[in-house]
Amino acid sequence: MLREVVAGMVEGIETYAAGAVERLGVELPAVPPEIPVIHFSEALELVGAPVDEPDLAPEHERALGAWAQQTHGSDFLAVEGYPMRKRPFYTHPQPGDEHWSNSFDLLFRGLELVTGGQRLHRLTDYEAAIRARGEEPAAYASYLQAFAHGMPPHGGFALGLERWVARLVRAANIREVTLFPRDLHRLTP
Repeated sequence: MLREVVAGMVEGIETYAAGAVERLGVELPAVPPEIPVIHFSEALELVGAPVDEPDLAPEHERALGAWAQQTHGSDFLAVEGYPMRKRPFYTHPQPGDEHWSNSFDLLFRGLELVTGGQRLHRLTDYEAAIRARGEEPAAYASYLQAFAHGMPPHGGFALGLERWVARLVRAANIREVTLFPRDLHRLTP
């Protein structure tokens, strides 16, 4: 599904913004029929990071982006199975190995563009996950109420549009494509 979304975004740019693409010299990515996928543990090995690293550092993402381009000819790479300790408590663990999560990031030209995954859907699993964090489920009562009545398996993803635009135009910094960028000296528009 995510591949189709990204391909549709590229098609939309070609259809509705061809003039801007030409003026800015934007190189639109070719979305492969199947985006290459690697497991988080394999990604760590590829970049020479310690096996207990909980996340990918920006330099890791850049190295993986270069690897995807060189090995697969792809501007995109999906990294799946992040450690459970890195993902929010509501992320579903990977069946058969609860050290890893059923989650992923999509890298685009060496930058995390999308985060997504399967969420917990059983109340008892939520309660156990909250307790494992040293918290009490009562603090999440209003959130958990819906799960008490039953929830189907579900998941999703979130795409960073500013990250997308920054990589499309090859901006040196995401603030170059942010309408109201914030930093240490600017907190309000």
